[in-house]
Amino acid sequence: MTDIWFRTGEATVLAAEGQATDAMPEVLIGSVKGPVGQAFASMMGQAKGHTRMFVVRDLNQLVRPATMMTTKVTIKNMAYAELLGGVVQAATGDAIVDCLAEGILPKDEADELCMIIMIWLDPRCAEDENLDKKDLYRTNYEATKIAISRAMTGKPTVDELIANRKTVKHYALDGVIDYE
Repeated sequence: MTDIWFRTGEATVLAAEGQATDAMPEVLIGSVKGPVGQAFASMMGQAKGHTRMFVVRDLNQLVRPATMMTTKVTIKNMAYAELLGGVVQAATGDAIVDCLAEGILPKDEADELCMIIMIWLDPRCAEDENLDKKDLYRTNYEATKIAISRAMTGKPTVDELIANRKTVKHYALDGVIDYE
């Protein structure tokens, strides 16, 4: 039985120049028998504008640990839904399998764990006729691996957060708050 009950992680990987393909997944990992499993089961079904789906790498390739993904942005058109359920889902699935292969996620507990991943997919991607799908894949793959790794290692630690409290600030606060 797993001792992984409730672990969280997030990451941001920025897009290539001129793209709106930033990735910012937020990950929740835990036992299927604990609070994460309860949350996972309660996500079965749909919420208008926020599609929930199992992460699959391709047809008939559901990842382990079982993972449910949903978007942080309201889905308003099929182009957006197709990117989310296509390139982004594939990148997320590949990252999860690679986390198993690299020992970031424990293979022997893959069926005892589940994950919920909230996905950021910029609405501009669906309208961009010059969208670089390779960059969309890259950012989501890299960010998912980092977020899972941070969840499994407890990063950043409380001590790291306290140590950088006055040197790290949210990007939206640039010019708003001076920590000095």
